[in-house]
Amino acid sequence: MEYRSQKVAYWYFAAALPLFVLQIFLGLYLAFSYTFTVPQAVVDVFPFATARAMHTNLLVLWMLLGFMGGTYYIVPEETGSEIYSEKLAFLQLFALLAIGVTALAGFFLGWTKGRPLLEIPPPLNYFVVAGALLFLFNVGMTMVRASRWTATQGTLLGGLVFLALLYLFGIPFYRNEVVDWYYWWWVIHLWVEGAWELVTASIFAFVLMNLTGVDRQVVEKWLYVEIGLFLFTGIAGTGHHYYWIGAPRYWLWIGGIFSALEPLPIVLMLVDTMNHIKERKNPIVNRLTWTYAVGCAVMHFIGAGVWGFLHTLPQINYYTHGSQVTASHGHLAFFGAYALLNLMTFYYAMPRLKGIREYDDTRGKYGFWIMTSAMMLMGLTFGVAGVLQSYIERVLGLGFMTAQSYMRLWMGATFFLGLVFLSGVLTTVTDLLTIRPKARA
Repeated sequence: MEYRSQKVAYWYFAAALPLFVLQIFLGLYLAFSYTFTVPQAVVDVFPFATARAMHTNLLVLWMLLGFMGGTYYIVPEETGSEIYSEKLAFLQLFALLAIGVTALAGFFLGWTKGRPLLEIPPPLNYFVVAGALLFLFNVGMTMVRASRWTATQGTLLGGLVFLALLYLFGIPFYRNEVVDWYYWWWVIHLWVEGAWELVTASIFAFVLMNLTGVDRQVVEKWLYVEIGLFLFTGIAGTGHHYYWIGAPRYWLWIGGIFSALEPLPIVLMLVDTMNHIKERKNPIVNRLTWTYAVGCAVMHFIGAGVWGFLHTLPQINYYTHGSQVTASHGHLAFFGAYALLNLMTFYYAMPRLKGIREYDDTRGKYGFWIMTSAMMLMGLTFGVAGVLQSYIERVLGLGFMTAQSYMRLWMGATFFLGLVFLSGVLTTVTDLLTIRPKARA
């Protein structure tokens, strides 16, 4: 750790990891509900919709905490200066955790706005905006005061600003449901396939440069490609969500094709880096972090790129929209693009924050391979269930419960794989929180 204020990042990481575990437990409850009959007394107290709201909002919360912690670790090194205010960083962390706990309790008590992923009611939204502004002020002032700019920190700041601005479109209530969903997609799609992609690219670039020793210009050139694709494909790609709200037909093809290109710069950045590593023969000290980097790029491409492209083509999306095929794409894309990115960042930064140069990666390797294998198989079981659902409900025209009876086997397999995935998560979280120096031979 070169800068004292980087220690702030550790607390963001430590707060994010238990929320990740809680998210998985709630996901298991959802898969269990598809597979087995949950007693009505339990459903009355803890309905499926409540568990789903908690599951998805925990996803957003722990990932944002990971992004913010990663930013607080990266910015001092990129600017060559301490964070503007450590106190503001800790205040922001406590405020976001308080908002998160309040929101979860509110969901349990039925206090919700009702929009998927944006269920937080308006009073809490204003506190979220205040926390985001506090974060941007702290990061922005650090950069301005240092007067040292790089493509990495510029892309990171741009992604964070865009992320905060987009959230504003999801706060108002629109009486026209089509308009309401139109702006809902602005927030959700342009978050995960726009602003978050910029944040991902910049954090990924920082880790690759520092992990491999490859020259900055080799990696950062792909950031400019990412910015271009974000401005072109990310925004245009929103159109693949417009199928059901009466937008012009041309949006279907534009959205379905272009959104698949967004993960390409991440993959190309990794491939280019690998080629330069072979030429320079630089040893990578902590191989597990490199494994996470490769896994992030590959799973990002499969989940967001390949699965996204296949699922959003208009002729396919007509049948699969809102089915378990969507869940298959969503789980693979979020895990590959953002969960693995956060975990890669944690494995890069946490040993350094603890003063450990080389760490024992035995447990971490088990955790990585268990999680990625289980998630890949879950993507397949979700997908099979979704194809059955789409055919039975939308081709044959049979009822919801008929489709559920045919899906039950595959949702049961998903539940079992979820248990395997949980074991990998618990192994990984335990390893990160108790990371140990590598034993000398």
